[in-house]
Amino acid sequence: MISTPLADGVIDVHAHWLPTELFHLPPGAPYGPMRDREGALHLGDIPLSIPTRAMSDIDAILTDMRTTGVGVRVLSAPPFAFPVGGGDGAGGYVAAFNEALAAVVGDAGGRLVGLGMVSLHEPATARAEMERLARTEGMAGIAIPPLLTRRSLDQGPLRSILADAEDLGLAVLVHPMQLPRPEWSEHYLANLIGNPVETATAVAALLLGGVKERLPRLRICFVHGGGCAPGLLGRWTHGWHSRADVRRHSTRPPDQVFGELFFDTVTHDPQLLRLLTAHVSKDGVVCGSDYPFDMAQSDPVRFATEHGPAAEALTSNARAFLGL
Repeated sequence: MISTPLADGVIDVHAHWLPTELFHLPPGAPYGPMRDREGALHLGDIPLSIPTRAMSDIDAILTDMRTTGVGVRVLSAPPFAFPVGGGDGAGGYVAAFNEALAAVVGDAGGRLVGLGMVSLHEPATARAEMERLARTEGMAGIAIPPLLTRRSLDQGPLRSILADAEDLGLAVLVHPMQLPRPEWSEHYLANLIGNPVETATAVAALLLGGVKERLPRLRICFVHGGGCAPGLLGRWTHGWHSRADVRRHSTRPPDQVFGELFFDTVTHDPQLLRLLTAHVSKDGVVCGSDYPFDMAQSDPVRFATEHGPAAEALTSNARAFLGL
């Protein structure tokens, strides 16, 4: 629920925050706890190449916004804080994060908006958490992973969460988790290849699974420009027309539904952003930064407006995604 007027300027829908008291991460987190080592943030033993305060300090976030010309920033948890492991303690972690995030966005004078967290393995618990978020000032929706226990958005708990989000009018941001695979163990490929593939898998599941057709009011945004999805849309559409097994769960081809989704501008490639904009028109593109990670778009407003929609359209699109 957002009743406080937002600040003027471009809205960055994709940025991360986690308070230091939650650096231990939820039970079953795949990479181990976050740690501060002499002011630098580590995930387990993996250096994240960012200052610790960039993740946890609201003043640092607001300073970055002023530097980059961002008017409003939408904060969500870093993806490795998603409670994908479930188990005892996950619900407490979710509640603690949502309470902490609501406090900081509620005190930001319309400059910050929150996307909360939900329990991923227990649909009834997730529903109750989302009902609380829908009543909480400054909270516009939730952030979720694209995959859970080898299933995506068209099956299992994630599918249930999407239905509840539509019912409650909550926005959904889908963020990959950089899941490890042996063939991606070198060269940072778990991020450079893994993240876009995870996202493309979720977009395909949403389209070919007929999820968006059955949930027409669902406001859902995929980060990193949709990953591989813009470059694969033609292939998916050809497969839909050519094969009965591809289209058995949907009544409309992917290229007709793709434009009903939102995607952020973190593409690192002007040509890819132009391709994305051609597929969804200017109405589906929202500004993103991926602050504070090393893979962030360092000058997000300039990049988005030079190679995508104008600032006014980006702001209008973000407000539509957030339900404002």
